Amino acid sequence: MPTVLLVEGWRVHFHTNEADEAMHVHACKGEAECKFWLHPDQFVIEEDYEHSLKPGARREIRRILYEHFDYVCEAWHLQFGRFRAR
Repeated sequence: MPTVLLVEGWRVHFHTNEADEAMHVHACKGEAECKFWLHPDQFVIEEDYEHSLKPGARREIRRILYEHFDYVCEAWHLQFGRFRAR
């Protein structure tokens, strides 16, 4: 699970066995876990699932992902070498 970012206690990462899925990222902080689909053509983040994610934490991770959107998308391309539309 390559780590892409460590920001404000959040670990943002990929699962290397999910290369067949569209661009997405996983994030965890404490007991909270979540997964977001990334749509670089629209600059959109879409929540796929969450576990123990309180509203404030949801806003925080979404803000972090938007602030680092281009970096995370580039890391996806470097890791998986391609973009798949969902």
